[in-house]
Amino acid sequence: MTEFNESRFAESLIAFRHELHRFPELSNQEFETTARLRARLGSHQIRILDLPLKTGLVAEIGDPQGPLVVLRSDIDALPIEEQSGVEYRSQNPGVMHACGHDFHCTAALGAAILLKKQESTLTGRVRILFQAAEETGQGAPEIINTGALKKAFAIFGLHNDPTLPAGVIGTKAGALTAAVDKFRITVTGTGSHAARPHEGNDPIVIAGQLITALQTLISRNAPSADNAVVSVTQIHSGTTWNVIPDSAWLEGTVRTFSPATRQLIETRLRHLLNGIATGFEAKISLDWQPGPPPVINDADWARFALQQATDSGFDARVVEASPIGEDFAFYQQQLPGAFVMVGTGQPYALHHPAFRINDDVLLPVSRYLARLAENALQSEQRPPDGHH
Repeated sequence: MTEFNESRFAESLIAFRHELHRFPELSNQEFETTARLRARLGSHQIRILDLPLKTGLVAEIGDPQGPLVVLRSDIDALPIEEQSGVEYRSQNPGVMHACGHDFHCTAALGAAILLKKQESTLTGRVRILFQAAEETGQGAPEIINTGALKKAFAIFGLHNDPTLPAGVIGTKAGALTAAVDKFRITVTGTGSHAARPHEGNDPIVIAGQLITALQTLISRNAPSADNAVVSVTQIHSGTTWNVIPDSAWLEGTVRTFSPATRQLIETRLRHLLNGIATGFEAKISLDWQPGPPPVINDADWARFALQQATDSGFDARVVEASPIGEDFAFYQQQLPGAFVMVGTGQPYALHHPAFRINDDVLLPVSRYLARLAENALQSEQRPPDGHH
């Protein structure tokens, strides 16, 4: 057997991440990314489950009949023109790994290789998800529909966080990320000459009232201790300077951390629109598009994840909840688990065209994921029959 060389292994992981970074692919288009992962897993004799997935894949290590724990990574990129200046920058125009999914799936690949080396000593099996389409919120439900989580007792996932220093792993019990909902409101009035507004019903004035009123959804409805956000991010109306148009539309997002507040905001929004429509004698329609629910960590598994981080040499911290969205939340509706944030200490935020990742963290995070899965299989928190 070839002796394991840690530095060479770290170099191989970095090289693989750089390769993925050079050739990023958008959600549900990750064909080459999937092929590269399949080839690398195959070269280490890691079995890949035969599942009806167009892109992405699920690998498994350990006793096929043993208790099952799941690790999750994501593989898709964003429609952003890269401006990071790195040598291995994107070769696909207008597409970039600006959220670090190349880092996530390479760390999971590293964990798979490390677990494979000790497969005979595992007290169960580890299933590793290389999930497509996280950015659209559609990838997790697709994996769930294949049955890949059946019989699993816990799931763990991670996301890089450039705002945390390198060497830090953070999480918390309860809500860690927000529910993400999108709305589009269309106001239909009556157009007229700009000099004779009384002959029409100005949708721009109505939209202005709406924008102001929307801010009361949080300040006058949500409990003060329950963080929530409503942001209007687009408004469009009219075509010229001297004509009042007959319609306007605006778009935005709602972020909430509890199911109750999420439902409350949607209900109050609908009531608000109905009231303003009646008051202005206009037609107002709402297209409400629910996204992923909040990531809500199991308290015991969150503590376990932090303890494994400490034992792996990381600075383990309890962190504040973040208003970003994460479709890992769909998995937590199926079984308990924990999602953690990995510090990379970089100056640019997620989804920024100059976003970068600190490669020094790659091998330590691979080791952490492997340790997390191995010790979860031996944990007292594992149900006696190994099933959730």
